[in-house]
Amino acid sequence: MTDNTQRPQDGASSARPEDLPTQYAPAEVEGQLYERWVERGYFEADEAGGKEPYTIVIPPPNVTGSLHLGHAFEHTLIDALTRRKRMQGYETLWQPGMDHAGIATQNVVERELAKEGKSRHDLGREAFVDRVWKWKAESGGQISGQMKRLGDGVAWSRERFTMDEGLSKAVQTIFKRLYDDELIYRAERIINWCPRCLTAISDIEAEYQDDEGELISIRYGEGENAIVVATTRAETMLGDTAVAVHPDDERYRHLVGTEIELPLTGRRIPVVADEHVDPGFGTGAVKVTPAHDPNDFEIGRRHGLPNLAVMDEHAVITVHGPFQGLDRLEARSTIVAALRAEGRIVAEKRPYTHSVGHCSRCKTTLEPRLSMQWWVKVGPLAQAAGDAVRDGRVKIHPEDMSKRYFDWVDNLHDWCISRQLWWGHRIPVWYGPNGEVVCVGPDDEPPSGEGWRQDSDVLDTWFSSGLWPFSTLGWPERTDSLAKFYPNSVLVTGYDILFFWVARMMMFGLYAMDGTPPFHTVALHGMVRDQFGKKMSKSFGNAVNPLDWMDTYGSDAVRFTLARGAHPGVDVPIGEDWVQASRNFANKIWNATRFALMNGATVEGELPDAERLSAADRWILSRLNSVVAEVDAYYDDYQFAKLSDTLFHFAWDEVFDWYVELSKTTFAKGGPAADASRRVLGEVLDVTLRLLHPLVPFVTEQLWTALTGQESVVIADWPADSAFRDPAAEREIETLQQVVTEVRRFRADQGLQPGQKVPARLELGGTALAAHEDAIRQLLRLQPEGEGFTATATLPVAGATVALDLSGAIDVEAERKRLAKDLAAAEKELAQTTAKLGNEAFLAKAPDQVVEKIRARQASAGSDIERISAQLSALPQA
Repeated sequence: MTDNTQRPQDGASSARPEDLPTQYAPAEVEGQLYERWVERGYFEADEAGGKEPYTIVIPPPNVTGSLHLGHAFEHTLIDALTRRKRMQGYETLWQPGMDHAGIATQNVVERELAKEGKSRHDLGREAFVDRVWKWKAESGGQISGQMKRLGDGVAWSRERFTMDEGLSKAVQTIFKRLYDDELIYRAERIINWCPRCLTAISDIEAEYQDDEGELISIRYGEGENAIVVATTRAETMLGDTAVAVHPDDERYRHLVGTEIELPLTGRRIPVVADEHVDPGFGTGAVKVTPAHDPNDFEIGRRHGLPNLAVMDEHAVITVHGPFQGLDRLEARSTIVAALRAEGRIVAEKRPYTHSVGHCSRCKTTLEPRLSMQWWVKVGPLAQAAGDAVRDGRVKIHPEDMSKRYFDWVDNLHDWCISRQLWWGHRIPVWYGPNGEVVCVGPDDEPPSGEGWRQDSDVLDTWFSSGLWPFSTLGWPERTDSLAKFYPNSVLVTGYDILFFWVARMMMFGLYAMDGTPPFHTVALHGMVRDQFGKKMSKSFGNAVNPLDWMDTYGSDAVRFTLARGAHPGVDVPIGEDWVQASRNFANKIWNATRFALMNGATVEGELPDAERLSAADRWILSRLNSVVAEVDAYYDDYQFAKLSDTLFHFAWDEVFDWYVELSKTTFAKGGPAADASRRVLGEVLDVTLRLLHPLVPFVTEQLWTALTGQESVVIADWPADSAFRDPAAEREIETLQQVVTEVRRFRADQGLQPGQKVPARLELGGTALAAHEDAIRQLLRLQPEGEGFTATATLPVAGATVALDLSGAIDVEAERKRLAKDLAAAEKELAQTTAKLGNEAFLAKAPDQVVEKIRARQASAGSDIERISAQLSALPQA
């Protein structure tokens, strides 16, 4: 079953149990183990090799960031996949790198400058960008060290950065191609604008939250021609260029085509009919401000309305008049006061809670603003991205997430890609003195001479990260790495960026790589939440630094906890007590393996033939192979929680709590049976440690190398299902487990201590249990009958009989009273539930779920009566 072909580690040829400390200390071994793995090149990928490739890119963390639980969760899943595939013989590439994070990084460096009393404008663009590069070299990328703490098996020699030379060339290349194909254009549109950061921001950088504001109803016009409109942003009325109503709204049909006066301005604006207006909402009339609202902008385009901008980039009022120079919030209250003075306020609602966008970086309220920006025409790109999933070239897992993907890609608006920043990929477009516009590719010389200037904007960070699956492999050059490792095998990422990142990679990958999608599968996971299911946030006081847990419990414990909660596409609750439980599991693995080594468990030589093995040996080998098959199936379906749970219960319950305990009896007897069990125990631990390695790499490395004397479990073979099954042995040991479990339960019910020895007679004749009498006595702490034995309690279990002498072991009278009280309570519960279920009037009126709950209570009470009666009967008679 095992093919151990590695060379012995450091010259060792056999396991040395004395090399293992009595307790596992993660902090003492994790760092040095990881350094050894990197030094030996285990994580590197060779494009020249003949192995089948398996490629995953890291969702590039921001260079400003640090490892949070979301990173740790996602990295654990990716690392588990790549470690398993490496062990299966694939040429694995987990591609690392970081994103330059335009606005976030610029804000960090600007804050540093502010401490010096300077702004970026004091330095100028070139000097400021140099300052950012210097910050990146000195302070950025701390997340790399934290990834190593977690055990990430990435190919560090291939680490990329979205602003490095190669990726910058890729950005310029695809911009030029899209521009030449008329898929990139420049136009005025409404965008999210941050008045503090002074840039357009992407939708993902807009955080929407419920704010308390005000809803003001304003009367436009006079008498029969008056129309009431409502707004939460009274300051924008200065930019109104129409009032819109629904064309079928009888209330306003006589006004369509006329003009009414806009209060406070003296301007007259038209009343237009537009189907966008909901006649059932509010008064059925809306103010139209095309330069400050995306819906109003579209209405304005349909009706040829002027776009009147009333605020500058700082959100300060610019129109001439008494409000000029006021900040938008100052202007709001001042305008409302002026309208009130003129009798124009019809109604005011305060507080009025509504959803408002905020800049995710500085928390400033965003302003919809008409602005000249660069855009990607996404129609044909999005069509291709949708078709790749529809025709099966790309699988989304879990499949029910596909609907969300289609909802996005089938309804995409053109993408604003320009940002008014200095840090980022500058747009490769030059403007000439006579209105010329030239887009420059990476191999082109930009135009020069008097009057030529480059566009001052940079590209949205998502533009460069959208190229990540192929730009990191050398594109636009046709490199060996690109030929070997594109497309990616799978993308592991959160469902929250299915649109923002995944859809962009799909569009760009299909466009740039001749219709080949960037990955075969998109495996979506949920978000990490606290143990109560609440989103983790510093403001909530429940955010966790995973390094703190790693320091306390070890990286393996953090990883295993995260994996055990990873159901596809579902959020993951996590609490510190669960990490502590995983630490206990690591300790259990350590102690069991150390026991095995101390008792001579070995991986040397072939496994004995089945006829030379005990039932316990054959049972555990049969179960082992079933578990190998289950784990493989779960990996292939990205069911990390199920495979983790399967391994946990197999290792702890079956290997450590049963087989190891059964082996103790065999080892004590010695002889050929003991030798066979030592080899079987070595085999089981060898395979179990290899199965566990992708999830808990550090403790398994330490134990597996000690057990096998070989170089590293990182490059060991992944276990194969040998197809060995022994249903008879499984049934035999299951019967033994049933006997032991029932007697243990009886002992506990009688108040016996776990280690308390009790005389017993075992009647096992005629069952498969006869060969296990010594083991049963050892597991149950049962002494031989001895002289004067009196069977005070007799338990028939699974065809066997266990007679116990409890004389002097328990206070029989006190126990009888306790059980009698419990029996009376159970009988009362049974009577009450039976009476209710026999009441036809009750059954006719009660909801189905209530009736089912009472039936469950009735069944439970019946079971309790049967159990307690058996316990009473088993007590010694007075």
